[in-house]
Amino acid sequence: MKDKTVRIKDIALKANVSTGTVDRVLHKRGRVAKDVEERVLSIIKELNYEPNLMARALGSQKVYRFAALIPDAQFDVYWYGPKAGVEQAFKELKQFGVEVNFYFFNPYEVASFIEAAQQLHKTELDGVLLSPIFYREALPFFEQWKAQNIPFVLFNTEITDYQPLSYIGQDSYLSGMLAAKMLHYGLPEPSSILIAHFDEDITNAAHLVKKESGFRNYFIQNQLNDTYQFIKGEFKSAQFSVFHQQLSEVIENNPDLKGIYVTTSKAFEIAAYLKERHIHHIKIVGYDLLPKNVHFLNNGMISFLINQNPKGQGYWGVHQLANHLIFKKEVAVFKYLPLDIVTKENLNYFLDKPEY
Repeated sequence: MKDKTVRIKDIALKANVSTGTVDRVLHKRGRVAKDVEERVLSIIKELNYEPNLMARALGSQKVYRFAALIPDAQFDVYWYGPKAGVEQAFKELKQFGVEVNFYFFNPYEVASFIEAAQQLHKTELDGVLLSPIFYREALPFFEQWKAQNIPFVLFNTEITDYQPLSYIGQDSYLSGMLAAKMLHYGLPEPSSILIAHFDEDITNAAHLVKKESGFRNYFIQNQLNDTYQFIKGEFKSAQFSVFHQQLSEVIENNPDLKGIYVTTSKAFEIAAYLKERHIHHIKIVGYDLLPKNVHFLNNGMISFLINQNPKGQGYWGVHQLANHLIFKKEVAVFKYLPLDIVTKENLNYFLDKPEY
């Protein structure tokens, strides 16, 4: 049986007041006698009235200006995903007055991030979506937006100290634990494991610190910390010869190296090096379904990938802003996306399905 839609007119009739009075009570504007206000509110509750916010938004002339502050994909193809997600959300929400402007920065240069973030203050803003990969440099902007009552949503990197409207992405700590569990399967005891960070200042990358912490704590919690030796490596993929020299030294100095955990989307860099040198006994676990990662997953050089759903991060980030500002919905502080384990055998399922 279909529920009857409760209209403002129905409330007015039952309360014996005008529709204008009901409207003033609903929107807390204008003067209404206390006893009349209480009677109207009681009837609103009795009839279980819910405003049609979607229809109201469609009829509104207000423009909601969102800024998407994200790394430029020309420097790292991973960032095509969030950009595509933002664009998809915009297509769905533009009918409600949403505008989205992109502000791109070089993910390997702090100055580029600061310059892009400063550009936001040259225009009127209603909300911001960003990936704060430079932790320290992002904090002053958080303070500014809080002072200006501009809601901001974070994705990819979780920073809760400054109370963003919401965080979209995976639980970095748990993703590190999951990676450890997957890598641990089949590893001989004892052996060495390399934790490989790429193209990041680890002291300024909160998400990578949490991933590494989760990874290490898996072995501690399972009383395996003394069984495996951990090697930490920080690599620059752009410095090709230096990277190869670093990795060569790690392998030569640790003949019992049997597993590599890559904390970013650059697992293909390690896989390409190992394949070129016909090294097939080292298991690799990494992140993201980039074409090069998919290639090495298919040929067996990468054992597992954890899909971070970059499109979904951008998509849901814009929707969280819209839910808060336009549809007046309560927004969850954390929207954790699933930790999808991808193997050669189930890869096609993830490539075929939409990431929202």
